[in-house]
Amino acid sequence: MSRAHVQLTRKGELAARSRHPWIFSGAIARVSGDPEPGAEVDVLDARGRFLGRGLFNPHSQIRVRLYTTVDEPLDAAFFTERIGTAVALRRDALGLDDVAGACRLVFSEGDGLSGLTVDRYGRQLVVQLTGLGIGERLDGMLSALEDLLEPEGIMLRTEKGMAEEEGLHIQDGPLRGHPPENSIEIVEGALRFSVDLRTGQKTGFYLDQRVNRVRAAAYARDRCVADVCSYSGGFSIATAAAGAARVTAVDSSASALALVRENAERNGVGALVEPVRANAFEWLGAQAEAGRTFDMVVLDPPRFARSQRGVKSALRAYERLNALAIACIAPGGVLITFSCSGRVSEADFQGAVARAATQSGRDVRILERLSQAPDHPVATSCPQSAYLKGFICSVA
Repeated sequence: MSRAHVQLTRKGELAARSRHPWIFSGAIARVSGDPEPGAEVDVLDARGRFLGRGLFNPHSQIRVRLYTTVDEPLDAAFFTERIGTAVALRRDALGLDDVAGACRLVFSEGDGLSGLTVDRYGRQLVVQLTGLGIGERLDGMLSALEDLLEPEGIMLRTEKGMAEEEGLHIQDGPLRGHPPENSIEIVEGALRFSVDLRTGQKTGFYLDQRVNRVRAAAYARDRCVADVCSYSGGFSIATAAAGAARVTAVDSSASALALVRENAERNGVGALVEPVRANAFEWLGAQAEAGRTFDMVVLDPPRFARSQRGVKSALRAYERLNALAIACIAPGGVLITFSCSGRVSEADFQGAVARAATQSGRDVRILERLSQAPDHPVATSCPQSAYLKGFICSVA
């Protein structure tokens, strides 16, 4: 019995030829063989020639996730090998094998495993699924992770709205072993953080900002810092421990601010860090209106664009947020600003920051360009995998 296949339009085949892992519904001319959701399909060009093999999902705008350009089965051995390669990269090339630390072991498109993310927190693993086909093969992948890493527990976390978008019938919770009932501690350099694997944002901690926390700390000594959208206080604790005069951690989540307090005390900087529950836009606006200024503002907002349709509104939000922040920075101060929207390019984000500077009438210069930590590798075939971009700026 021949395998079902998806034939692309001439325009649609261009992305597949460049090995982009996403084939959208609009790129498809026809589907033959009536594939089931999650089934293997051959991907053909407009003339019917083989381009690669992927997993089919009629529920998603990403109709096929392309995994290989070779005629090979997408079986358990295929995915086990990919997982092993990803784990070896972190262990051998990046040296991220400290059992007290944390890292991203599998980064979806960045590791050729579109739809699968795996984070390690000490002896615990947290899995996120963003693809139906991967989800239907999850048991085999969990077994591969257990064989490679021998974790104490594995649990599942889902990104908001993703299950509905992909047609995934999954629920957060334990998958294998014994995940922790309460928060656990991880070590990052000289710092220690409490992480809530069950209900915390993302998989519990912003692992992608590891290197950027170090860079922010380098500018913090004797400065009054505002960490806006602080979550559990990664930047707050890093800057306070580096000698900041005081730090205000602003977040809209009471549970996140409880972690800020706990992490500040855990690292001996409780007296320096003030958690404030507020909306980021409203709080910055109120500071500017009251004439209160800071020597450093860190902006790490949530993703503003979930799809291409949301990019324009996201850029307007970035412009407004950065303009409010610039208005609160004392002359000679520092702005550290991020976008985690994969659909927003670095150039477009820089444009939003530039417009914010113009709107504020301030001279803003980029000192450093920042991106995600190296355990979140960027696939050259998938520009969207370079999702985190940031700037350290001086504000005159």
